[in-house]
Amino acid sequence: MSDRPLSPPDLTGMGGQISARELPFSSLDLAEARALRARAARREVTERRRVTARLREALAEDGLLLYYQPQVHLKTGIVRGAEALIRLHHRRRGMILPNHFMPVAERSEIINDIGVWMLTAACREAAAWPPRLTVALELSARQLRSGRLTKMIIEALAKSNLAAERLEVELTEAMLIDDNDEAMFTLKALRGMGIRLALNNFGTGYASLSALKRLPLSTLRLDRSLVEYLGHDLSGSAIVHAAVEAGHALGCSVLAEGVDTAEQCRLLDEIGCDEGQGQFFAPPVAAQEFRAKLNIPD
Repeated sequence: MSDRPLSPPDLTGMGGQISARELPFSSLDLAEARALRARAARREVTERRRVTARLREALAEDGLLLYYQPQVHLKTGIVRGAEALIRLHHRRRGMILPNHFMPVAERSEIINDIGVWMLTAACREAAAWPPRLTVALELSARQLRSGRLTKMIIEALAKSNLAAERLEVELTEAMLIDDNDEAMFTLKALRGMGIRLALNNFGTGYASLSALKRLPLSTLRLDRSLVEYLGHDLSGSAIVHAAVEAGHALGCSVLAEGVDTAEQCRLLDEIGCDEGQGQFFAPPVAAQEFRAKLNIPD
């Protein structure tokens, strides 16, 4: 192919001169598109600053809370622990779910402050539960790469006097794609302390089984999208069955997220899934209500 630049098309043979307004992608269109993108970018920056400022205020004024959703052993129906889920209290809007503010937090250093708060609060709460119960919470990629994660967890465990074996930290497959040696060292150090490591959204990510085999995982959490259509057709059940078998082959316990019906619970148990979490068992609730449901004294 020639490197000579192409000449602009001759438009005079198409009925005379064509104005810029008549071109499908004129310079005016491009200028307007650039202006729209610039305005959208400015709005995004403004909104990100507003949310970050609100989160700093919440950290300073006890505006963050943890809700707890039980994790249940499917064969026995016994609660084995709970996942700690963050909420932001708003004076007018009430409890705000994490999908409205955590993506912003994860793009700034404030996620490390939120992580410290979550670890401290979750460990303190779980220390008041019976020793058989564990508490799980999700990590962000920024926390894992911060170089301070191990220290944060050690301090949270020490302050609460919670046994390391009762804490489970959740990762996502996307966090493991980079094959970062420092992150791998941190994860192995945590597992060496006795802390449980769980992989979130299993079955929807990019990590191969060979890559997962190198990780010191204790739990695989089946993504709710796999559970949602369970029982609708044979392929859905076959995919879940394969995911459960893969988890067991890796030496992991398998927990299904998003278990919302009795039929899903029954099918998961038949397939061999170990644990479940979802609305069928209980929605996320405040710490006091969680304790009341399990008859744990205040």
